[in-house]
Amino acid sequence: MQSRRQFICQSTAAIALMPLVACARADAMDYQTAAAKLRADLPKNPDMQEMLRFATLAANGHNSQPWRFSINGSNASIIPDLSRRTPVVDPDDHHLFISLGCAAENLLLAGAAHGRPGELLFLNTDGGRIDIGLGRGKAEKSALYSAIPKRQTTRSIYQGGRISVADLADLEAAGNVEGVSIHIITDDRQREAVLDQVISANTQQMGNPDFVKEMKQWVRFNPDAALAKRDGLFSLSTGGPIAPTFVGRALFSQFWDVDAENKKYAAQIRSSPVVAVFTGDKANKDNWIKVGRSFQRFALQATALGLRHAHINQPIEVTSARQQFASWLGTPGSRPDLVIRLGYAPALPMSLRRPVTDVLIPWEISR
Repeated sequence: MQSRRQFICQSTAAIALMPLVACARADAMDYQTAAAKLRADLPKNPDMQEMLRFATLAANGHNSQPWRFSINGSNASIIPDLSRRTPVVDPDDHHLFISLGCAAENLLLAGAAHGRPGELLFLNTDGGRIDIGLGRGKAEKSALYSAIPKRQTTRSIYQGGRISVADLADLEAAGNVEGVSIHIITDDRQREAVLDQVISANTQQMGNPDFVKEMKQWVRFNPDAALAKRDGLFSLSTGGPIAPTFVGRALFSQFWDVDAENKKYAAQIRSSPVVAVFTGDKANKDNWIKVGRSFQRFALQATALGLRHAHINQPIEVTSARQQFASWLGTPGSRPDLVIRLGYAPALPMSLRRPVTDVLIPWEISR
């Protein structure tokens, strides 16, 4: 039940928003057009820059897009953009390097689909650059490649329904990358145990003012703000309402209530028939990139099977909760890297990405 204060705040916000509804609808149409254009099919013989557009559709934390690219003929490099770090939720850049692995996998899939099979070499330099060389060969379009423009993180309550054993096997096979283990959880009691740990860690996160401040910086409260930045978490894509930026920022802390969030996560996880946990052999950049590649393939296979996915990473983002979660998982001493829920649901609005031209840097600078 709403408190009187919540009712007054929501009613006041609704009245303030009424003159802006028509404008918001027009902006929403512009947003949908931009999202569709971003996900248009690649041409028959795409150049490297076009294939990088598909690389940028990869999963990444907070849609921060923490990458830059450079091109030299048939070679490309992916370089971490440390100016787009999320230091509160990701202090050691763990999520950042997983995001780079996701982008690398998309580029490799796009290359293979257009007769440009590639090889990846992670160079563990100070900057953590990934080099990819594309060759020549037979075009091999796959279900994973076709799913790239359709994949999204869907933060909603799912529709229930079991996922078949055959589909689970296909998911594990798709995510099979050397050095990465995938733990599939289907048992109701085990998923409740995951939920308990998500709620405990989420409560700790939301009690941290720095975490709340960082999250608010990445929320785009309306289509106009999302179009201007082309990054971050668009409110409609996260199941939230549209509001002018000044209203959204002013009311964010009031509406983003820990009890409401915990109830939301309980409903979401209980609607998800499967939870998957990804763990790399070692806790270093090389293995985080491998985890990113594994997860991206897994998520694309899920998309091809008509499944949705969303992250529930709180138990691995809170340091004090991480080892407890690893012990519960049966891998004490390891670092679980990602926690994902899976299920069936309609799509939400697609997120945007910055243009490739905005994330390209000269080859010489990337060396």
